[in-house]
Amino acid sequence: MAISPNTTFVSGAVYTAAQANAYGFSTMQLATSTTTYVLTGSDATATGMSVSFTALANRNYKITYYEPEIKMTNTGLIILTIRRTSGTPAQLQGATISSPTSSGANYASATVTYVGTFSAGTVTLTGTASTTNTGATPQLDRSATLVATLLVEDIGPA
Repeated sequence: MAISPNTTFVSGAVYTAAQANAYGFSTMQLATSTTTYVLTGSDATATGMSVSFTALANRNYKITYYEPEIKMTNTGLIILTIRRTSGTPAQLQGATISSPTSSGANYASATVTYVGTFSAGTVTLTGTASTTNTGATPQLDRSATLVATLLVEDIGPA
């Protein structure tokens, strides 16, 4: 998964398609959500965290799932995962956040990142969440200033 640096440009030279394709294509898709999501014991797509895009073969993609505020009110684990809705592997990357105490509210933010390639065609990704302690009613707190995101970026040739 090496990323090739672009060619050094020389004044007066012709800019080629190969040189242009050595750059990343930037943002491919972005989902955002300001709606609070209460976690359950089942891994499910968190509110608003689903994107589809058309992948090109032999390109590197960076997928970033960000939750700005995770509220935990008791001991337990919060599991955030980037998943494909079809194709393999189904789980691309995950993160586990642990509540350090058994009383009071604990807050954290989390970012899950995956870098890899996909076969050419439509790719649908989701940001999913679950908890090991449903009795504590943990949630992903979101608002106009706490925006959850699922971002897909083309970062260059594979």
